[in-house]
Amino acid sequence: MATATLRCPMPAPLISVIIVCRNPGPALRTALGSVWQQEAGDHEVVVVDGASTDGTREWLAEQSARLGAWVSEPDGGVYDAMNKAFRLAQGEWVLFLGADDRLADRGVLTAVKPDLKNPTAGVVVGEAAYDDGRVYRSGATGSAVQRNFVHHQAAFYRRTLFEKHGGFDATLPTRADYDFNLRLMQAGTVFQSVRARIAVCGSGGLSDSGRWSGYREEITVRHRHFPAWRCWLWDAGSGVRYLRKKIVRSFASTRPE
Repeated sequence: MATATLRCPMPAPLISVIIVCRNPGPALRTALGSVWQQEAGDHEVVVVDGASTDGTREWLAEQSARLGAWVSEPDGGVYDAMNKAFRLAQGEWVLFLGADDRLADRGVLTAVKPDLKNPTAGVVVGEAAYDDGRVYRSGATGSAVQRNFVHHQAAFYRRTLFEKHGGFDATLPTRADYDFNLRLMQAGTVFQSVRARIAVCGSGGLSDSGRWSGYREEITVRHRHFPAWRCWLWDAGSGVRYLRKKIVRSFASTRPE
């Protein structure tokens, strides 16, 4: 059974911060806390929960007054949940976080506000750091054939882009954001880079799991959008990155404390 809040009529916010989850445990409270403590007030939080059984639905019901909208019901995976979420959102811009992610500091939304006023920008992209020390800065669209060049945890998308381009392809379990970013790029959307660190992300998430299925899907998406001759070198690169991550994580798991 679906559970959802009713939205009260009010002016649309500038930013909708979206969190999708299923059985997130205490991590969700940390993620939401990082949004609730923001200095900027012109934002809302939208949560789409995949029918959690760990008490999340009940806790969200208790917090409903602090949420722009929320729903708890079965879904078809992360990207299906993200598609539901942007339809619930009211903000001019949307930012997607996972339950194990958090905004980098209290001033993130204040820092990006001037960039969100740029009328030509469709996506405003900053920096994402992982809790294992890796840092990803916004990539240039010229590198798009290589791999996903935007981390959605550090990207503010104009909400109208989802209405115009159809949202995420939920048949892609791990790389639908790469596919969506390529569709936007090829449609001429302007990706604007900013120097701000937007989010701190948990390692080992869906697209960071290191499983071959994710890299295989990356190759599939690449071939959707580029001719084969442009893909072959980077297909090999996907394989190399898979092997490198597998070796590094295998070494880390066997290293003595």
